[in-house]
Amino acid sequence: MTMLRDAARAFMPYPDAPVRHTADGPLAGLTFAVKDLYDVAGYPTGGGQPFVLAMSGVKTTTAPAVQRLLDAGARFVGKTITDELAFSMNGQNAHFGSPINGAAPDRIAGGSSSGSASAVSNHLCDFALGSDTGGSVRAPASHCGLFGLRPTHGRISLASVMDLSPSFDTCGWFTRDVATYARVADVLLGTDPSPLPPTPRLLAPGDVWALLAPDAADALRAPRAQIEAALGAASPVAVALDGFDAMYWSFRYLQGREAWQSDGALIERFAPPLGPGVRERFAFSRSVTDAQVAEAAAFRARFRAHFNALIGSDGVLVMPTMPDIAPLASDADGALEDYRNRAIRMLCISGLASCPQLSLPLATRNGAPFGISLVGPVGSDRSLVALAERIVAAAR
Repeated sequence: MTMLRDAARAFMPYPDAPVRHTADGPLAGLTFAVKDLYDVAGYPTGGGQPFVLAMSGVKTTTAPAVQRLLDAGARFVGKTITDELAFSMNGQNAHFGSPINGAAPDRIAGGSSSGSASAVSNHLCDFALGSDTGGSVRAPASHCGLFGLRPTHGRISLASVMDLSPSFDTCGWFTRDVATYARVADVLLGTDPSPLPPTPRLLAPGDVWALLAPDAADALRAPRAQIEAALGAASPVAVALDGFDAMYWSFRYLQGREAWQSDGALIERFAPPLGPGVRERFAFSRSVTDAQVAEAAAFRARFRAHFNALIGSDGVLVMPTMPDIAPLASDADGALEDYRNRAIRMLCISGLASCPQLSLPLATRNGAPFGISLVGPVGSDRSLVALAERIVAAAR
């Protein structure tokens, strides 16, 4: 994908290189893009950072997740911009630019899978691979009016993909419609190891909903009713353990330690210029102590037990994906960081539990998209997509 064909600024300006795909298969006729964390033979992998790009070289092999799509007949159209080292949620890269939100051009696309969400929301491809560590698929999906899944941790291979925080990193993707989402899900997910029953137990975590401002809660009232009409009334539950602050800090300490293990050597050796927010997050990551990591790891184990007992094998949470619609692209860095920290208190639930979360583009507010999520037990990813198909079909 050349810059001349990329008015959305979603793609890296790499020279086009041929990438073979099968002539037929379940994804034949679909085009897709790939976040610039995944190796694709014939292209470098830049990770949104010029020093990483300079040292990458042109790859000779393709990441297994990408190869599965090619083998299923999908046609590759280019590599998309990622937020720097995948350590941001804003969709603004100080080195390679800010991809445009195709659903709300005056607002951020969200990150770190910013280019992938931009490419799909601007109709430059049918679907696009991203990755989700702390919300990097779910946030852009909500902001850009797309379907987007954070899968069960480890469900889809991340071999030949740049790490940020390996115990949280996952492979996700975006589409504009649920039918295309299901086609890709069949290829990347296959059959669930732990499928949901035909009539799952719908749960509404009141403590998560209480994090919304009144205007945001009002915007999600109709989509929640749409989901309940299709799946049954939701029973109220509380999902937080020891409060959202405890969950937030446990996630941040674990993510920070692993991010420094992934990228600290590069930063210390070359001192590359890092963009706003990314620079501060790596400084924080460097400061995380062994005691903080040990306490956070113990908390994560307790939270997983708490969450698994709550949701069982048949429960599905219905909850907001993000605290609100996407902030304006013109908002100050401080306001964007505040929004990010509010979002992590919701997004860390699935990360700490290692479970799947699917954001559905069912709401708008002030003319901008606003996602609502289904969260299921570990191993129920494809079942969540099937539920989304039911919800969309019931609303027609």
